[in-house]
Amino acid sequence: MFADHTLTPKEAVRVCALGTIARGPMRYSDLAGSVRHFCSRVIGPSLDLMGTSIELLRYEALVEAIDGQGMEDDALLAITEAGRRELRNLLTAKLRVSSDLTKLVVALKFRFLHLLEQKDQAGQIDMLLDVCDSELSRLEDLRQASADEDAALLTWLDHDIEQLRQRVTWLEEFRKSL
Repeated sequence: MFADHTLTPKEAVRVCALGTIARGPMRYSDLAGSVRHFCSRVIGPSLDLMGTSIELLRYEALVEAIDGQGMEDDALLAITEAGRRELRNLLTAKLRVSSDLTKLVVALKFRFLHLLEQKDQAGQIDMLLDVCDSELSRLEDLRQASADEDAALLTWLDHDIEQLRQRVTWLEEFRKSL
């Protein structure tokens, strides 16, 4: 993790791999393909994200081959208890202010939210609300300080502010449904 306890790109891929396999055993090639597909659709192709090896997860005992050896024979892999603990640790990490990596991490949090206990699910929604509120305050402050700026900047800020307000409303409604 970064010093501020947010996920590195490598850890975001680990969330994707561990969360995917937590749903049930998968063949090595299917897991690799699923991780690559999801990450590249959220933020586009990225060498930073695709450098993580599933073999490393096996070496660290986060996943285990239950049928076969590994990559060489397309083994059936399953998550271990250590892998579940690591997944929980990664899923509950803090978020950095908006970035492509943040977009990926948020998508992963929602994709695997059901794997957390209800208390942890609510905590993650609360954390997302806090992140949105902070970003909204920052943008509203910038909007106020930029009142004399070009209309293009103000329009862009108004658009982002409205999107954040809608996201806050959506997150509040979603939290009620947990």
